[in-house]
Amino acid sequence: MDLHRVNKGDFGYIKYRKSVAILRTAISLIITFGIYVAGLILYGSQKNVLSIVAALGCLPTGWSAVNMIMFIKAKACEDADKNKIEACRGSLLIHYDHVITSYDKNFNVSASTVLDKNICCYSSDEDIDEIDCEKHIKKMIAQSGYSSYSIKIFTDIDKFCDRLSQLEKLRADKGIDPQAIEDSWIPGTTQTPASILLSISL
Repeated sequence: MDLHRVNKGDFGYIKYRKSVAILRTAISLIITFGIYVAGLILYGSQKNVLSIVAALGCLPTGWSAVNMIMFIKAKACEDADKNKIEACRGSLLIHYDHVITSYDKNFNVSASTVLDKNICCYSSDEDIDEIDCEKHIKKMIAQSGYSSYSIKIFTDIDKFCDRLSQLEKLRADKGIDPQAIEDSWIPGTTQTPASILLSISL
């Protein structure tokens, strides 16, 4: 199990978080069960302080299990799609492996980019509701004061790459440096649209 740290937004993030969640849940379960068994052996009865400790240990174990299931169900960006994206991204800022969360559903987004009031995402999830996802993103960024943004979810990798090529030309023509925009963000001030996408994701 590869546990080399991968930051949110980097390719391989979902795979990394899935591995961490599985390992954390397994360790938590073993510890909780071990405490319970130790109580039985030491006291010969379920009615002991270690049983109470084990019962309390079920809470973080349960939380970890839910988190694990969510990442197991999540769909990461495929290597082939990532290679196509990297071939045409130019100097665009690309974030990978989003699981964008809302109150009633989650949206698996393989990759995203933000440039000059354009938010473009690609999803390989056949079950994604593109309209709902676009509305949710629009609502989330509007809460930070961002309006009049064009938001598009692509489910065809080639069409997404065509759009990336168009945005890269726009970026070059306007001399925009997306990474510099992110790097210049000051903690405590309004988040950038790209960072909002990360913050509303698992």
